[in-house]
This record gives sequence, structure tokens and C-alpha cells, in this order.
Amino acid sequence: MVKAELGPDAMILSTKKENTGGILGFFSKSVYRVTAAIEPAPRQAPAPPPAYAPPRPRPERERTAKEELESSMFAPLARELKELREKVDALARREDDARKPAAKGENQSQEEPPPVGFNLKNVPREDLEEIKKLLLNTLAKSQEGGVKTVQWPNAAETSATEPQTGLELLPEDSPLARELAQSGISTDLIRRILDTLSALPAEDGSQSQKSRLVATFSKLIKFAGTLKMRKNSPRIIALVGPTGVGKTTTTAKLAAMYALNRGNKVALITMDIFRVGAVEQLKTYSRIMGIPLEVASTPKELEKAVEKHSACDLIFIDTAGRSHKDKEKLDEMKNFLDNKIPIEVYLCLSATTKDRELEEILNRFKIFQINKVVFTKIDESESFGNMVNLLMKDNLQIAYFTTGQRVPEDIEVATSAKLADMILREAAE
Repeated sequence: MVKAELGPDAMILSTKKENTGGILGFFSKSVYRVTAAIEPAPRQAPAPPPAYAPPRPRPERERTAKEELESSMFAPLARELKELREKVDALARREDDARKPAAKGENQSQEEPPPVGFNLKNVPREDLEEIKKLLLNTLAKSQEGGVKTVQWPNAAETSATEPQTGLELLPEDSPLARELAQSGISTDLIRRILDTLSALPAEDGSQSQKSRLVATFSKLIKFAGTLKMRKNSPRIIALVGPTGVGKTTTTAKLAAMYALNRGNKVALITMDIFRVGAVEQLKTYSRIMGIPLEVASTPKELEKAVEKHSACDLIFIDTAGRSHKDKEKLDEMKNFLDNKIPIEVYLCLSATTKDRELEEILNRFKIFQINKVVFTKIDESESFGNMVNLLMKDNLQIAYFTTGQRVPEDIEVATSAKLADMILREAAE
């Protein structure tokens, strides 16, 4: 009624039950007073005449280690290279002088042979070591003032270092490797992806890069697919995760996906009694979809709510958001969910979160025995390699992607095709 009166952008501010009419409190009628509002459209000032706006400078690309080194050492190196060049010339003259006596012994009347070019293969090992030390000293001097000293890594040190992400570490003849690196996938996982892709059978020469990447993701990452219903008992799914990732909205989207689109019998339970408006928000969704909603503030109430709707196909439980750094609150919620009820736990993570934070969140929420992962805010993320890194390194099962705030439209079952499309589309942009 509010939307019909004020339009689709109207918001319900409050609902209140009141008694009206009657005499001295008798024969009164119960009514609901609904307070709603809509933000008026701002008046648009006349558009100013277009003014010349200088092109915004593109953000400076982060320089590679090689470019940083060249920039920091250019001036002092110009002075030091003269000494190095003289050293090399002296070695070349020594080589020429050693050949001249032999040539004169054979025939001194013959013309001198043209000078032989300098060849490092003919330089003694000790001289090469001296050149190497001289170059290292030059680089070290040029980097004084904050840049780390350059070291010559050996093969053992290189293999033991932490996996890096960077175009300079990848094969230059692999365009796909560069696209994967641009998306933020770590180098060691890129090599694993490329090895798996190259081992795929070539069924058809017309196979596209995307189709082969889809097949590769299908082998390396677990995709849960749609939920399968049980015959005699409901599947009970609790969504957990840090604050602000959109658990309540995701819960409503899942309920709508299976109740409205697939015709399953669904019930909702909310444990989020701490956040202002959380219960009201889920009540609004449940009322619109015609789905029952229960509020559980204790483990006993949760058990009763599940038993009340035991005839349903699915029961979705919305939990309160908890910071992954608040161990006390996480333990409290774990005790809430630890009961005789067989609950599957889905961890909601934002696609905008960085790799290190995703790993930290996962490690803290592992106390819930995570069954599957849901990645939210796909529409707000600029890169998706962090999702691939987490799923492959921790061998997780991905269930859903959420791509916006609309309920129930902006949610879809996670597939290898969708993930490959996000990676390649982002690289193309």
C-alpha cells in the first residue's frame, strides 16, 4: 500500500498497533499505524556551460623493482661505470697482447690482424668475480638512503621464497598468464592453473581460451551447485561472517530463490537481535514472500523454532555479524549453534576484501566447521583473483555469488563459467 501510494522508493519508518473508536475503551478496533516517507527529488539547477576540464592524469603505475633500481642509481652509476668500462677494456687489451707475440713469432712481416672483440668466455674466473664485486659495490652505493641492498639469489633461495604476484615472474609468451596475474592470482597458483590447462585433452581445435579456463577451474575449484532437498527432514543452513558483508540480505535472497523460483517450502530464523532494524528488515522480506519468520535469542528458542518448521524443505538462519578479531563473541555464537540440530554453516565473505584479510577471517571462523563459502558484493569489486587464491589454497567449496542489493534478483549459483567470465572480463577491461 505504501509503494502504491508513494512509489517504489518509499521507505517504512515504523509500524505501530493502536486501538481506535469505542466507548470508554470498549468496542474499540485494532488498527496498524504505518509511518512511511520518501525523499523528495532535489531541484536541478540549470546546467552550467561546459568548461574545459584538463584530462585527469592517469594514476601512476607502480614501478617494478627494476625501474626503481634504475631510477635510484642512475646518477651515481654514470660516474662509476667509467671505472667498470676501463676494467673491461684493460682485460680486452690483455687478451690482445697475449695473442700478438704468437702472431709475430710466425711472421713478423705480416700485417697485424684486426682487433678481436671482447669475449667474456675468454676472461679468467677470478677477473669475472672482480667485475661482479665492482658492480655490486656500485649498486650498493647508489642505493644508500632507504633502498635495500641488492643480493644475488641462488636457486635454493629462489625456490624457498614466498610466492609472489607479478608480471615479471611469468612467461612472456603466455597472454593468459598475464591476464591471470592482472586479476590478482598469485604466481604459484597461476603456474598450477597453466599446468592443468595444458594437460587438458584437445578435443576441438576451435576451443576458446575461456572454455579451457572454465574446464580448468572445474578441476581445481569445488563448486557446490544447487541445493538438493532431503526427504524426511529439512536442510538447515546458517549464514555466518564478519560485519557488513550482507548476511541478512543474502539470507533473504536464498529464501526467495528456493521459495519463489523453485517452489520449495522455506522458513526463516534470525539470531540477529543486536543490530538495529535487523529483525524488522527480515520481517519485511518474509511478509512480502509469504515465508514464516522466527526470532531466536537463546539456543533453546532456536531448537524450538527448528522443530516448529520441521516440515519445511529448507530453513535459513541469519546470524549476527561478528568481527573476526572478537574471539569472545565468536565463541558465544559457536555455543549458540552447537546443539543437536544438524546445521550447515555457510561463510559469507565480501569480494572486496584483500587476500591477507580473507585468510585471517577464514582462520578465525574455522571454529564453525565451514561447509561452503558465499562471496558477496561482486558488483563492488575491481578484481577477483583474491577469490581464486582463497578457494584454491584452502580447498574451499563455493556456493553462491551475490551481485547487487536487489532481492531476489542479485544472487546466482557459483559456477566455473561465471568465475572464468569475471576473471577474463576484468583482464580485458
